[in-house]
Amino acid sequence: MKNSDANMSTPFWRDNRVIPILFQLLFVAVLIGVMYYLINNAINGLQALGINLGFDFLQNMASFNIGESIIEYQSTDTYMKAILVGILNTIKVSVIGIVFATIIGVIVGISRLSSNWLVQKLATIYIEIFRNTPLLVQILIWYFAVFLALPDVKESVKIGPIFLSNRGAAIPWFHTATGSTTWLILFLSGVLLAVIVWRYRLHIQVKSGKKQYPLLWGFLGLVFPLVLAWLLTQQAPITIESPVLGNFNFEGGYIISENFLAIFLALTIYTATYIAEIVRGGILSVSKGQMEASSALGLKYSTSMRFVVFPQAIRIIIPPVTSQYLNLTKNSSLAIAAGYPDLVYVAETINNQTGRAIQSIVIMITVYLILSIITSVFMNVFNNKVQIVER
Repeated sequence: MKNSDANMSTPFWRDNRVIPILFQLLFVAVLIGVMYYLINNAINGLQALGINLGFDFLQNMASFNIGESIIEYQSTDTYMKAILVGILNTIKVSVIGIVFATIIGVIVGISRLSSNWLVQKLATIYIEIFRNTPLLVQILIWYFAVFLALPDVKESVKIGPIFLSNRGAAIPWFHTATGSTTWLILFLSGVLLAVIVWRYRLHIQVKSGKKQYPLLWGFLGLVFPLVLAWLLTQQAPITIESPVLGNFNFEGGYIISENFLAIFLALTIYTATYIAEIVRGGILSVSKGQMEASSALGLKYSTSMRFVVFPQAIRIIIPPVTSQYLNLTKNSSLAIAAGYPDLVYVAETINNQTGRAIQSIVIMITVYLILSIITSVFMNVFNNKVQIVER
C-alpha cells in the first residue's frame, strides 16, 4: 500500500513548482486580453471619427513656428522635423541641467558637512527651501516673478558683460576662426601627449622613488602643441563677440531666452538639493577612520576629502544620483509651463492641430523611454568603472 502511494504522481494543479508558473501565465493572459481590448477599442473609436492610427501625418507641413531651435526650422517644415526640434530642446535642457545640478549638488552636499557654521547653515536652508517647494511652483516663480518682471531690452540690467531683460539674457559668445580646425587637432594631440608623458613620468617616479614632476611634464606636453598651433595659424582659435543693443533686441553674442532660463534654473536648483543629500549620505557612509588616518598622515581636510573620502563615497553616490538624472530628464516635460518648446510643447501643438492624441502620446513615451535607457546605460558603465575590483 505504501509503495503504491509513493508511486502516485502529484497532480500538476497541486504541484508547488507548477502553481507559480500557472499564475504567471494567467497574469500574462489577462494582461494581453486587457491590452487587446483597450487597443481594439481605441482603433474602433478612431475609425469612427475618421482618424487613422498611423504616423503618416508626420510628413505633413507643420504650419506653426517654434521660438527656440538648435537646428534650422521653419513653419513650412514637416511635423517630423518639429518633433526633432522638440527632442533636441529637451536634450539640451536636460544635459545642461544635469551638469550644473551635479556641480551645485556636490558643493552643497560637502558644505552640509563643513565645520564652518555659516556655510553649513546656508547649505541646510537652501536644501530645505527648494527641496520642499513643488517644482512646478518654482518654474512659475522663475518665469513670471523673476524674468518677466525684469525691465525691457532698452533698460536691461547689466552685470559685467551680461545683459538681463524680460527677453532673457544676452551674453558674450565664442565664434570659430579660420584656423580653429588646426587648433582643435593640435589640442587633442596635446591632450593625448600630456596623458602619455604624465603616466610615463609617474611610472618612473614610482619605480625610482625620486620626484619626477609628472604634472609639470604633462602640462608641458599640452602646451607644446598649442604653441605650435599659434605659430602655424598666427591667430587665436576663437573670437569673443559681445552683445550690442539693436533696434528691437540685442545683436551679436548669444541670447538665452527667458523660457529656457526659467526651466533650466528651476530644474537645476531643485534637483541639486536631492543630489546634495545623496552626496552628504555617501560621505557619511565612509568610515571615520579614513579621515582620521589621512589626518594622521598630515593631509589637509580638503586633500583628504578629495583623494581619500570622496573616491570611496562616489561608489555609493552614483546609483541614487542616476535616479535623480532620470527624474530631471522627465521633469523637463514641465517646461511647457514656462513656454519652452520642448518635446511635450511640440507634441501638444501637433495634437491640437491634427487630433492625433494617441500618436503624440506614443511619441512622447518612446522618446522619454529611450532617453532614460541611454542615461541608465551610461551611468551603469560609469558605476562599473569606479567599483572596487574584488579578487
